[in-house]
Amino acid sequence: MRREVLEQLRRDVEAKRAVVLVTDLDTAEARLVYPFGDGAGVPPALLAAAREAAERDQSRKVEGAGAGLFLRVFNPPVRVLIVGAVHIAQSLARMVQLAGYDVLVVDPRRSFATGERFGDVPLTAEWPDEVVARVGLDRRSAVVTMTHDPKIDDPALAAALRSEAFYVGALGSKKTQEARRERLRKAGFSDADLSRIHGPVGLPIGSVSTGEIAVSILSQLVECLRRPRASPRAGA
Repeated sequence: MRREVLEQLRRDVEAKRAVVLVTDLDTAEARLVYPFGDGAGVPPALLAAAREAAERDQSRKVEGAGAGLFLRVFNPPVRVLIVGAVHIAQSLARMVQLAGYDVLVVDPRRSFATGERFGDVPLTAEWPDEVVARVGLDRRSAVVTMTHDPKIDDPALAAALRSEAFYVGALGSKKTQEARRERLRKAGFSDADLSRIHGPVGLPIGSVSTGEIAVSILSQLVECLRRPRASPRAGA
């Protein structure tokens, strides 16, 4: 591998930028492909293969231009922002960690966001919009709101809808969801934007307990992460 390729790969990893290292197995020549970029100068078949590998987090061998190519995926970590340090969040945060994802629980209500309730789970008592401004949201980010308090949930949902977050979920009944959507419409979001919100959140598996609801949410999140998708578009 050429030194300049290795140095650029290091910079991409440090910047948490998705990149695929493509190595010709016959010549050992290597190049970098950015699976979610504009694809300039990359053969369409190779770009599609790199994108599929990146979306599935699976490095693999492919055939291209008469030669075997190995696609090594370097993805930033999946990050899950849980807004609301409620009981379901206690179960969900630990499940997210077990799945191998980064998690951050956000709740400005300091009596909820405590180490006694969440152990070693990362917590912050900042407001969600402050957190998003600090850490950012990208296509490897998921946001789940759980407080039922519009002052806390709505800014987080608005930030998620303006980003490329692959998953946006909101706890609450159908009545609560409709009221939430109406507030977001008044804030300038279109029906297409609002269709990105999974609410009521989670897969419909008949879950009852907090642990079961957490399972349904994480399952839906994984489904959205792994299935092919177009880049979300912000409408506000």
